[in-house]
Amino acid sequence: MIGSDEITSIRSPRVKAARQLARRSSRQRTRLFLAEGPQAVREALAWSVVTELFVTSESWSRRGELVAQASAQGVPVLAVSGQVMAELAQTVTPQGLLAVCRFIDVPLQRLTEAAPRLVVLLANVRDPGNAGTVLRTADAAGAGGVVFSDSSVDPYNSKCVRASAGSLFHVPVVAGSPLRQATAALRGAGMQVLAADGGADRQLDGLEADGALGRPTAWLFGNEAWGLPADLLALADEAVAVPIYGRAESLNLAAAAAVCLYASARAHRTSPG
Repeated sequence: MIGSDEITSIRSPRVKAARQLARRSSRQRTRLFLAEGPQAVREALAWSVVTELFVTSESWSRRGELVAQASAQGVPVLAVSGQVMAELAQTVTPQGLLAVCRFIDVPLQRLTEAAPRLVVLLANVRDPGNAGTVLRTADAAGAGGVVFSDSSVDPYNSKCVRASAGSLFHVPVVAGSPLRQATAALRGAGMQVLAADGGADRQLDGLEADGALGRPTAWLFGNEAWGLPADLLALADEAVAVPIYGRAESLNLAAAAAVCLYASARAHRTSPG
């Protein structure tokens, strides 16, 4: 039960410290980020990376098992008013649970040493919602990792964390890697690098028919608006277009990523190794 210890002021030092994590510079300095809502909090607790848990009285009653799990891990549970939660949360309708978590990204070398068969490379992807959705899709397709290049959005951006729907905690994430370094490391680990490019001559259907997608593959996806410029396309072994059978001008980033990743996942499930 929440009693007189409920925090009702946004001037509370712990509330102020958590609010600062909305800024990328504060996240990088402290190596802490915010995970909002019961699903994200549940995943963060499963990884034992929660350092504080903020909860409203309503969520305390509805999600008591998460509060109990946090307490069992020795995590400070801070009761807050709805007004304070509204200031902490990054959503229009907060769900009453918000965790401060330690960073969970991995070094590029650890990712390559794991010998993944499917990896996502995000180049100049700036929209956190799109990045989080691609991360979620990569998780669903069984990818072994997602690399956020140094020119892409921060994977710990609150909108990206929410859009990943918990997948941030499922898939190894490399944060801030220079793209040239990442492509070289993945190629050195035996992966082909394929760039998704709507203007490419080679079609995804052709790669599937040739059996080329059965190889370990790193898919390179570019910016939502302008795709991949020539210098980044040059980092790939081959540029590949998703075929458009109807009259649509193109696919958005998340849709194109889903098509490419599932094509590779299907090929990996039916090919030796």
